[in-house]
Parts: sequence; C-alpha cells; structure tokens
Amino acid sequence: MNDLELAPTSTPNMTNVLEARGLGRSYHGKPVVSDVNLAVPAGQTVAVLGPSGAGKSTMLRCLAGLEPIQTGSIGFQGRPLSEAGGKPRSFGGRIGMVFQQFNLFPHLTAVQNVALAPLRVRRLRREQAHAEAVALLDRVGLPEHHDHYPFELSGGQQQRVAIARALAMRPELMLFDEPTSALDPEFTREVLAVMRDLAEDGMTIVVVTHEMDFARRSADRVVFMAEGRIVEDGPAATVFDSPAQQRTRRFLAQALGE
Repeated sequence: MNDLELAPTSTPNMTNVLEARGLGRSYHGKPVVSDVNLAVPAGQTVAVLGPSGAGKSTMLRCLAGLEPIQTGSIGFQGRPLSEAGGKPRSFGGRIGMVFQQFNLFPHLTAVQNVALAPLRVRRLRREQAHAEAVALLDRVGLPEHHDHYPFELSGGQQQRVAIARALAMRPELMLFDEPTSALDPEFTREVLAVMRDLAEDGMTIVVVTHEMDFARRSADRVVFMAEGRIVEDGPAATVFDSPAQQRTRRFLAQALGE
C-alpha cells in the first residue's frame, strides 16, 4: 500500500444522518477535496484529523452546504443536500456549524446573539426565544453572562455563546471547524467540556480538530485526511493505537510527540 491509499468507502444505511459520495471541490482548477466518501450515523461523534492543507475545513464547509461541489453528492437525513454543479439546499438550521472565529454580533448581548435566529428563522415569539436562549447559555456554562456583550467575554466564553447560538436552531447535526484553535489552554478546556457533553447527550457531531486527547477519548470514529482525501477511517481507539496507514502513523507520531 502506498501512503495515500484511500480508506474504504463508507457503507450507506438508513440510520445515517449525513452521507457524502465521491465528494470533490476545486478552487481555480486545483482539487482541494477529492473523492471523499463519508457516512455519519445518528449519535456518532467523528473527529477529522490531518495536516494543514489536507482539505479538512473545505470538506466540512461542503458538508454544511456552505460550498458548492464539483463532483459527487451529499445527502442529509435521506434527502439531497448538494449535488455536483448545483446549489446546496438549505435545511433551516438543522445543520449547525461552529467556526474557528466566533462571529458574534458585537452590538448584541450573549442572549440576544443566541435568540436572533430563532426569532427570524423559527419565527418564535420574543419571550420564547429569550427563554430558550437563557436555557442554552446555562447549558454551555454561562449562567452569569446572559447580558454581557462579546467584548466583555473571554475567547472561550464567546465560543460557547457561538455553540449555544447554533444549538438554538435545534440542529440534528453539529459541525465544528477547529473550534479551539484560537483559544488559550484554559479556554480550550471549557469549550471541549461543552462538546463532550453534547456527544454524551447523543448529538451527531463531525469535528475538525487538532486536539488529540479529545479525538481519542470523546470521538467514536477518527477520519484522517491528507492531500484532500480520506486516507484512514475507523474506530478512534483503533486509529490511535494501530493505524493501518503509514501516513497516519507519521502524523500521529508527530502530533503526539512520540
């Protein structure tokens, strides 16, 4: 086997929340994601690992319906999300995404940031949207920060507001793109704790991360990408303890300092 032999194609089944088949995305004619096959069953946490430039974030944006694809297809809950050459469909917040940057509205308080989309998209009454926003901020560990503006919050607190904002749309799938990359270690722990709680509660999660301990201990599966392709895909313990591919072994040895 060469270093970039692809992982086996994920097998579709009716319990999958998300399925990508032959997914490809290019920029200016240069492939960034190539022939990606991925199936995510309900309730599973999938950690996506790989070196910088491997196409992880681009793949995640395609899975969220934020980027068009040139080849393949993506399905969500058995319905088409994206097809080659077409415009991605919107599922009204059923796919939540948390980015590296918090992207909070600076002129709104934490509770107002969380309540905004339910007010405008879910058409909730103001009182209900506010009550749900308060409950979500409490859930992510911010009971004393409802009325704080983003500039009054730490990076970790802002990211937790961003998670609460995504959860306010009652998503069936949460996508995280390096959610702790801009945070200090203390704030990283706060955000990872919230993500662990979501995973334990049965939320379906796909997370691009460089947090190896989180991937090993909290993910059900690990997907390793290199050069725009999925090189290895398997149970987290198997990938970490006995990776099948040399490329995966080299990456993990470097990432874990072995």
